Amino acid sequence: MRAFLSVLGRLRAPACAAGLALGASLAFAAPAAARGPETLAPLTAQVMDAVVNISASTTVEARARVNPPGGGGGQTPLDDLFEDFFNRRGQGNRGDDAPRQRRSNSLGSGFVIDASGIVVTNNHVIGDANEIFVIFSDGSRLKAEIVGKDTKMDLAVLRVKPEKPLKAVSFGDSEKMQPGDWVIAIGNPFGLGGSVSAGIVSARGRNIESGPYDNYIQTDAAINKGNSGGPLFNMDGEVIGINTAILSPTGGSVGIGFAVPSASASPIIDQLRQFGETRRGWLGVRIQNIDDTTADALGLGTARGALVAGVDERGPAKPAGIEVGDVITKFDGRDVKESRDLPRLVANTTVGKTVDVTVVRKGGPLTKSVTLGRLEDGEKQQAGLNQPSVQDPPSATRRALGLELSGLSDELRRRFNVQDGAKGVLITRVDPNSSAADKRIQPGELIVEVGQEAVSTPADVARRVEALRKDGRKSALLLVANAQGEVRFVALALE
Repeated sequence: MRAFLSVLGRLRAPACAAGLALGASLAFAAPAAARGPETLAPLTAQVMDAVVNISASTTVEARARVNPPGGGGGQTPLDDLFEDFFNRRGQGNRGDDAPRQRRSNSLGSGFVIDASGIVVTNNHVIGDANEIFVIFSDGSRLKAEIVGKDTKMDLAVLRVKPEKPLKAVSFGDSEKMQPGDWVIAIGNPFGLGGSVSAGIVSARGRNIESGPYDNYIQTDAAINKGNSGGPLFNMDGEVIGINTAILSPTGGSVGIGFAVPSASASPIIDQLRQFGETRRGWLGVRIQNIDDTTADALGLGTARGALVAGVDERGPAKPAGIEVGDVITKFDGRDVKESRDLPRLVANTTVGKTVDVTVVRKGGPLTKSVTLGRLEDGEKQQAGLNQPSVQDPPSATRRALGLELSGLSDELRRRFNVQDGAKGVLITRVDPNSSAADKRIQPGELIVEVGQEAVSTPADVARRVEALRKDGRKSALLLVANAQGEVRFVALALE
């Protein structure tokens, strides 16, 4: 999917005229809401002046050498003109490493949220620009400074200094938007200036794998290159999304565009305005998704929640009693339906707030009280758990689940580059026709737990597997660690 995502902002206008003509020929009349508004002109006039174009310039170093034919250097025709210019002036023989500077320009969209001069756009629109200008609907230009930006949600806040108050728009509640609701997008497609397109909300909660907090509104309103950072309006003239990306095999609008919902963007924009940086909540756990096999191994019944695969020793979850193997099903009273829900819920919660976290542990629910830390502080800390050294268990080899296992010895630690403090049962071979191979278990990894019980010898693994079979389990949940000490859960079918 990522190969077809263009971080720009593009979509497609509905065929309203054709639809109305067809509707007129039918014996019954469609509801007015289904036909859409008769005109969007009053709404457009109401908000147009608050939508701006963003021009960002970056000084880049280029080489004076010309790529050989067929070299695939990625140059544009403009680059070729630069090369010809320097070669004609006799500067093309300065050597391959002779640098020169030129300006790289990008165009995008944005909108004013405060009449004093606060503008919102996408972070990728401005990037590392040295100079940013905001261009208004009347053609005037103001130089902008960066108030703050967030790479995780692709947002940026700019400030300009106008001589008089600007036209501003406000955020609406994106949570009230439903598939089928009408929206309009205004922006700067292909550098043409203020352009309006209309469509509907196609879907909500889209995950396009662009970041940890994906929760996009999908729309079919036409969005193209240059629309990035522009607003998506509801019929009340409120911003309910920030146009950010498209799904397109051609680079142009095919009717699938994505906007950051206002419910996600507003708290981040407030933080950037107040602090110049983000201040997200931090739980201090590493999680993974739960499939049907893992759910069966955990006795959950249905796949739900976020499986805790690691707990930061210095994070808030550790003193609260959250453990590896817990399944987080609720956070601060809100359901965690799948693992990707949790990072967004935690990040949008105030740093320092004490919340209730519901976990399922060994089949039973527990509630833990956690005081959230700050994510940015946690990211500065080195991740990983400090495991104590243990004596090598006796060397033995057994087969289970398509795995050849051995106790750790000094020789095996050296052979498989296992870190000194690691403990568990070493995997020395994986049957290529087994489900373990399908789950990408590799020789040199360690089995730390089976069925949420620690194991230290191959005999422990065999005993736990047999116990699970007797309990009627169809799968065994393994906690597997790689050579770097990173752990993950893997559910293997008990054949």
